[in-house]
Amino acid sequence: MTERDEVIHEFGALLGAAALLERIAGRELERRCGIRHAVFEVLLRLSAAAPECPDMGGLAGELILTSGGMTRLVDRMQEAGLVRRRAHEGDRRRHLVELTDAGRAKLDEAMRVHAETLREHFAGPLTEDERRALVTTLHTLRTTARKELGTLR
Repeated sequence: MTERDEVIHEFGALLGAAALLERIAGRELERRCGIRHAVFEVLLRLSAAAPECPDMGGLAGELILTSGGMTRLVDRMQEAGLVRRRAHEGDRRRHLVELTDAGRAKLDEAMRVHAETLREHFAGPLTEDERRALVTTLHTLRTTARKELGTLR
């Protein structure tokens, strides 16, 4: 195997592991909490945004969803009682999204489940030194990728 082939296989191993771990995490959120991974991501972002409510467009951009996809997702979350929408005071065409008490409770439950899942399937197979090295390496890759993408604007 040439060096060029090696790097392709190494990158494939990274993507493959990440995809499988994400599927496991999503499966457990659905099975144990009754929510999809995308709902969990919205709940997390809304929790982190407090006390300011993000608007639908901002959430869609953060989650890389179309505005229609975000609308459908928030509609389902609102029907489930997890979020509420309200018109933006300065622009009635924009809608802000905020967590309800039920949404906060669901996020707490999902955080417990997610942490248990990650402890078992992400942290569990690695030694503490391996995990620390992996996280350091991933931070390095993330930093250099963000610098590169910043130049593409």
